[in-house]
Amino acid sequence: MIKLTEYKLSDLYKMDSGIGTSKEQAGHGAPFISFSDIFNNTILPEKLTQKMDTTSEEQEKYSVKKGDILLTRTSETIDELAMSSVAIKDYPNATFSGFAKRLRPIQNNITYDKYMAFLLRSKYFRDIINAKTIMTLRASFNEDIFNDIKILLPDYNIQVKVGDFLFDIEKQIENNKKFSLELESLAKTIYEYWFLQFDFPTEEGTPYKSSGGKMVWNEKLNREIPNGWNVEQLINIANLYQPQTLSDKDLIDNGKYMVYGAGGVFGKYNEFNHNEREVIISCRGNCGQVRMTIPKSWINGNSMVVHPFLDYRIQEYIYYSLKIIGVEKCITGSVQRQITRTNLENYYILIPNRKIVDKFENIMELIRIKIENIFYENEKLESLKNFIIPLLMNGQVTFRD
Repeated sequence: MIKLTEYKLSDLYKMDSGIGTSKEQAGHGAPFISFSDIFNNTILPEKLTQKMDTTSEEQEKYSVKKGDILLTRTSETIDELAMSSVAIKDYPNATFSGFAKRLRPIQNNITYDKYMAFLLRSKYFRDIINAKTIMTLRASFNEDIFNDIKILLPDYNIQVKVGDFLFDIEKQIENNKKFSLELESLAKTIYEYWFLQFDFPTEEGTPYKSSGGKMVWNEKLNREIPNGWNVEQLINIANLYQPQTLSDKDLIDNGKYMVYGAGGVFGKYNEFNHNEREVIISCRGNCGQVRMTIPKSWINGNSMVVHPFLDYRIQEYIYYSLKIIGVEKCITGSVQRQITRTNLENYYILIPNRKIVDKFENIMELIRIKIENIFYENEKLESLKNFIIPLLMNGQVTFRD
């Protein structure tokens, strides 16, 4: 066990509000940190992508410097209140959202920025926020809550070791995610080159259309397609169905298997599902999003499964066709947008000759396996981080010198 010292948060940091802005200021000017930047990142991104037209005086008053903690100020639920993101470097000329609070250190060598990043995202701190917040119409992080918070901290040198260790895990997770996106981008490029530009490789190794490959007009797609290719309605090449819906009470925080919904993975379930990869389309909510599931996962009823039944592999081709070309024309409704089986079954899809599909599927299988391996590695890293954080935070384990 290591010694933990109790501190009032207000003795360690000074709290200030963010900048109020207008729509006219957005999209140009100096770097800007939004509510979503804070909410979605334990540590602020290396590069800020958003801009806000601000003055030099505003940039000084609402600055973001190494060691600063940004907290979401208001939320419709307590669970989303005071979500933190920590600056581990200075952000010159940047300002931060008025929907956030900034905690700036007023001490040296008591708090370490990387340690605080993970402490404030831990269950330990979430429990503190939940206990001290009174929910009315909206939850709000205010001076009363700030002044009332006390936290336990180990020695600064211990914080450095713990913070750096957790940061290395987080960086590996982020690097894995970037690599996965690069693989998806590569797959998308191959699809577009082969099936939109029609420059797939011929048996001689030359690009088909650019090398003078024969093209014929297709009335259904209203465009030219390679000679010998067909066009089919989706219902003629795949089963379309919505699975049985799992209720929220079925979800388990530390479950083994992913549960997919309209917005992607939204929970886990402990029982085994026998499906392999499936192409799914969100039917409600974030309508029209196309995803490929991880094997042995669950799919909720607000998604449509597109399960090909041809006697050869074509799943990856169907996935990228639906994802890249899109299914917007199948969406009905204005207030409540949705996709039904009836709307989707008449979707026209180009069917290349089998040799080209086989080549594409072989390449995509290698990419898909790598993407899934990255996913599983990140799952293990997240589990390690979530297991070890409470032990490190409450002093049950530490690092040797």
